[in-house]
Amino acid sequence: MTLTPQAPSGWQRLHPLTPLVRGGGIVVALLIVLAGSAGGRRSGGSVLPYDLAFVALVVVMSLIKWLVTRWKLDGVTLRIETGLLRRNSRQLPLARIQAVDVVRPFLARMLGLAELRIRLAGSNSASGRLAYLSGPLALDLRARLLAGHHGLDLATPEPAEHALATVPTGRLVGSTLLSLATFTTVIAVAAIAALAQVSKPAAAATGGTTFVYILVLGRLTWRRVNEQYGFTVGQAADGIRIRRGLLGTIAETIPIQRVQAVRKIEPLLWRPFGWCRLEVDIAGSPGREQGTRSPSVTRSLLPVGPLDTAGVLLGTWLGLTGPALLRPPRRARWKAPLSYHFLAAGHDAALAAASTGRVRKVTTWVPLEKIQSIRRVQGPVQRRLGLASVHTDAAGKRVRAEFRDREVQEANNLLKELTELSRTARRRVTSQQSITSAPPSQHEVATPATDSPGQHTSPEGWYQDPSARHQYRY
Repeated sequence: MTLTPQAPSGWQRLHPLTPLVRGGGIVVALLIVLAGSAGGRRSGGSVLPYDLAFVALVVVMSLIKWLVTRWKLDGVTLRIETGLLRRNSRQLPLARIQAVDVVRPFLARMLGLAELRIRLAGSNSASGRLAYLSGPLALDLRARLLAGHHGLDLATPEPAEHALATVPTGRLVGSTLLSLATFTTVIAVAAIAALAQVSKPAAAATGGTTFVYILVLGRLTWRRVNEQYGFTVGQAADGIRIRRGLLGTIAETIPIQRVQAVRKIEPLLWRPFGWCRLEVDIAGSPGREQGTRSPSVTRSLLPVGPLDTAGVLLGTWLGLTGPALLRPPRRARWKAPLSYHFLAAGHDAALAAASTGRVRKVTTWVPLEKIQSIRRVQGPVQRRLGLASVHTDAAGKRVRAEFRDREVQEANNLLKELTELSRTARRRVTSQQSITSAPPSQHEVATPATDSPGQHTSPEGWYQDPSARHQYRY
């Protein structure tokens, strides 16, 4: 069955080459094992019948899964049905779609196929998967799903994307090598070389450990380069667009409203080059994809880049101009003598921000409407010094901004002030969401908004208002 990228109607099957992609990796591995067995057969070994039977079973199971999987877009809902003995039918309302990612593993990319991962509001992982579709059909279906989510005609083209930053390959490789793993490996090799001058048997005994370190370093370097190669971050009306990958490619979208916090990380070895890394914590968890059930998942917004590029991303797109960061009182040096000069925090009516770390400086911004709890903590040393800390926590284990070692009275005031500001920010965002999600009245005509300061419109009719935290409707 040949699929066309124009307005699919009725039940559709996945691409006929899907079984080859799904079972291809396992089949290739088994064929390598069989080839080794065939080589051993010439030395007296033999290929067991169940080896071939297992290869055939993998192929048959992939084919059956393709035959029992179908999907349909009926205008307001995407339906996906699969399962042979236990039928599973999923209905994904377009209004709840948060993002649609296009994933092309290596073998699928070679065959011109792509996988769609659909994420819904409140979901912990990819709520729906279509693996695999032809490349043009996957892009067309993605545009239709996003148009339906924003209440537009399904034939509305996808909004234009404006590239904000790219990561050169040389800088990516250099940043990977300038890491703690590389530093540890170099120290281990130097120590063994010095040990060899004293005792060759002892050096030989620890040589295997060094070899393991080198293998791990090579694997980490390759994995980072393979995943972040050609990294491009751009902006569009539906959120932050990220494209990356060497052998397999991923095109993902991060909706602004799902961002829980933003971090800028400056490792010690990167600072002479003026490099940093930007990360965002997104509501929901990657689930099965990352092997965790954390309330948030971390995404790289910029794997490595100059500080001025990071400032552009933070200011122009995320709107994080940021409050002024103030240090704790001087007597906090007695509690944190090494990190005192790197402790700072501040807030305004929209954000709480904090920085910490001597070897690995981390600056965190948390929108006040995302804060779920505010804690005042005072340890025994802080009580002696008349200090206290205030922690603001969002969804996730590492998502927080900390006002460390503040005056007791300042900490008490922060606790009250941040509580009230967070409550006000949530009410403001809830009010904006109710306005943008309200259906137009019978007397209103759906026409694109006109350009005005702080707004952006595109010929396709997509609407973006940064002051409303990127709610899109017209």
